[in-house]
Amino acid sequence: MSTVLIGYDLNSPGQDYDSFFTAIKELGSTWWHHLDSTWIVKTTKTTTEVRDALKGHIDSNDELLVVALTGEGAWAGFNDRGSKWLKDNL
Repeated sequence: MSTVLIGYDLNSPGQDYDSFFTAIKELGSTWWHHLDSTWIVKTTKTTTEVRDALKGHIDSNDELLVVALTGEGAWAGFNDRGSKWLKDNL
């Protein structure tokens, strides 16, 4: 199981965020979404497989970034629940 960070900009007006968010949640049973346009997901998929699973939910002028996380991180300003998730899952 790996942990990936997903960042995106959906640039077209009227985007179907619900469908996109559902596709992200289906990548793994554990996910984090405390920042706009950023998700962290624990998944069995590779970064390429995650990208390919989400590409059908974005338009040609949208941007999508999927990167594997190393397990190390630093943050500030999150509530206890958000911080605990990061500590437990990075």
